[in-house]
Amino acid sequence: MGFLVVCAAIVLIPLLLLTLLFNALVRGRNACDESWADIDAELKRRYDLIPNLVATVQGYAKHERELLQRLTETRATAMANHGSPQSQAGDENELIKSLRQVFAVAEGYPDLKANQNFLALQTELANTEDRIQRARRFYNANVRDYQNRLQGFPSNLVAGAFHFADREFFEIEDAMQREAPAVKWSQPPP
Repeated sequence: MGFLVVCAAIVLIPLLLLTLLFNALVRGRNACDESWADIDAELKRRYDLIPNLVATVQGYAKHERELLQRLTETRATAMANHGSPQSQAGDENELIKSLRQVFAVAEGYPDLKANQNFLALQTELANTEDRIQRARRFYNANVRDYQNRLQGFPSNLVAGAFHFADREFFEIEDAMQREAPAVKWSQPPP
């Protein structure tokens, strides 16, 4: 009887461990998928706001046709990209640059800056950017946790046996966040 218990334990304990590790990897993969869907929803929200912004700016800034056309093109490119997070991040970087240029140009049109539709769109886009950043941080945290589990022992053996794939982080380059602010010291007048 004792021999059967030992044999059962030798078979069942590794099987239980395998099941636990496999399920943990599945949960991690699903968390990554779910949090990526959150990013996707926020990106679509931004894509939907851009045509309204373009229409509003066109009414005031008739001489900025090329800039608005570029924004429309970068939006279309970003919307069409359903590739890897790294691939999508490149298109998102271009879209963000185009949006910044539009807002910079808007500074030269006082009537546009005072327009309620423009102000509402600007606020909505800023809120959407905040939501995208939160979703990106959440996704990247899930990817980090999943990658740690995927690469740690003994779950890496299970991951390799069942072909669990690595995930990419979603990093949007924001030059303004990475540059150190210029500090100018001026001496007070004597």
